[in-house]
Amino acid sequence: MLILLKVIGYFLISIGAVFLFLGSLGLIRMPDLYNRIQAGTKATTLGALSTIIGVGLIQPSWFLKTLIIALFIVMTNPIGSQTIARSSIKNGIKVSKLTTVNKYNEDVLYNKSGDINDSAL
Repeated sequence: MLILLKVIGYFLISIGAVFLFLGSLGLIRMPDLYNRIQAGTKATTLGALSTIIGVGLIQPSWFLKTLIIALFIVMTNPIGSQTIARSSIKNGIKVSKLTTVNKYNEDVLYNKSGDINDSAL
């Protein structure tokens, strides 16, 4: 049973390393801040969770600690990225011309008549 946990642990660490690599690649390849935040948050959260849980399975005495760390990452990483994106919008950082969908402009900045909603700024 212990060998099976180690095999699963190493597999999770490998999956986590791949997702962390893809997240770092997304930080380099994406055209603007908002796309980079999305790539960094989604991929690195999954990569860090897989890696941390894999370490917990390899070292069963650490499992409770790694579970607490994983829970902390799940709670803080999306909130932090949302805060960075919101402050970037409020400070006027523009979306790249390569970005085709901008839901913030559609939903918040413009009302049904097409006028700018000043309270959203």
